[in-house]
Amino acid sequence: MRVPIYQVDAFTSEVFSGNPAAVCLLTEWLPDSTLQAIAAENNLSETAFIVQAGEDFELRWFTPLTEVALCGHATLAAACVLFEMRRWPGKAIGFKTRKSGKLMVENKGGLFEMDFPSRPPNGEMHSGGFAEMLGAPPVKVMSSQEDIFVVFDTEKAVRELKPDLSALAGLDCRGTIVTARGERSDFVSRFFAPAVGVDEDPVCGSAHCVLTPYWAEILGKKDLRALQVSSRGGEIFCRDRGERVSIAGRCALYLEGVISI
Repeated sequence: MRVPIYQVDAFTSEVFSGNPAAVCLLTEWLPDSTLQAIAAENNLSETAFIVQAGEDFELRWFTPLTEVALCGHATLAAACVLFEMRRWPGKAIGFKTRKSGKLMVENKGGLFEMDFPSRPPNGEMHSGGFAEMLGAPPVKVMSSQEDIFVVFDTEKAVRELKPDLSALAGLDCRGTIVTARGERSDFVSRFFAPAVGVDEDPVCGSAHCVLTPYWAEILGKKDLRALQVSSRGGEIFCRDRGERVSIAGRCALYLEGVISI
């Protein structure tokens, strides 16, 4: 079997920055063990698998270790492949997912805008131990649907964090979002998810389902420009729409090839 594969840098307009994701185009679903083996072989934070289903596409995401319920940057990458490399004729694509419902992505002249569920932080947590795990004292620690949400007082603090990844891997969550008000953007963030095989995700789209409603309320504005300040970096355009959020970014194609199985 030969499977078309693309590697796309998401949330950037230039290669070697943003968040790399693999996108595999299937004619039918392969066994889960094969999908997981491909994702492990790719060794990227996410591999997206898509199968056309009528006018929509079924979409699943795998880290090197496990399948996840929602991934933003690999969804962005999948939309880029279909719109730009596969010449999808419409202005929007619907992705049917197993745990996150139907996700729409609209092509706005090379800026791909995703319609995702809003997942605001849902309660403050005791902050004990997080200064040691993250390398600096936080202002606030909150819980969210899948992740722990940690607020710092400055962008500099977020940029300079040197977390204890083994300690973070022991937390009962998918990952840890760290954030602060930005100096040249509305807010900045980083995302650590060693428990699912991703020590630091260069740009995490799904984390902005949590970040967007939080900062929209704090800053009193609906449209937000965000930077993820990992070593690769990425730019995200967000809009708070109540129960939904819009998360938009650009993509750069790095690689096109075929997997032989």
